[in-house]
Amino acid sequence: MTQLPRPDLRGLGTSAAVTARSFAAKVAAAVIVLAFVVGAPAALADSESPRSGVLSVTKECSQYSYLAGGYCTITTSNLKAIKPGSLVIYTDAFDNGLNTDIVLYTGPGNSAFGHVTLDPNNLPGTVTFTGGTGKFRHFHATAAVSTADFVNWAWNGSYSFGPDD
Repeated sequence: MTQLPRPDLRGLGTSAAVTARSFAAKVAAAVIVLAFVVGAPAALADSESPRSGVLSVTKECSQYSYLAGGYCTITTSNLKAIKPGSLVIYTDAFDNGLNTDIVLYTGPGNSAFGHVTLDPNNLPGTVTFTGGTGKFRHFHATAAVSTADFVNWAWNGSYSFGPDD
């Protein structure tokens, strides 16, 4: 911490010197308090990064064809990066279940690359994402895949983004 020059209090009366020292002490205390007030939220923000947390996504698959290239549509998401209307595209056909790569397409230049394993007779399944393009370049997620009606599906798990995404 940089030291401020000490004021020359010689020649001031005792009362003025005490007042000046008291004022200097109050200013120093105010600077210290201000540093804590300004620094505390930044430290808290660093420790509770919004770049990771709970993943909660729902999708509906009424248009899913069960063929390679088939897709489902995201209906809700707790992540700003995954907007309703985004598509989940399956690279392989459904064959008594899924064990296929997927692409989460959220718009031009922004896709997350993942994999899903799903046995409809043994739920929940698992979806994982490791990277992608655009805002998903350093995206990672793992979630359980569940359904109540085999049309509407949910992903519940965790996610993280890299520091530059």
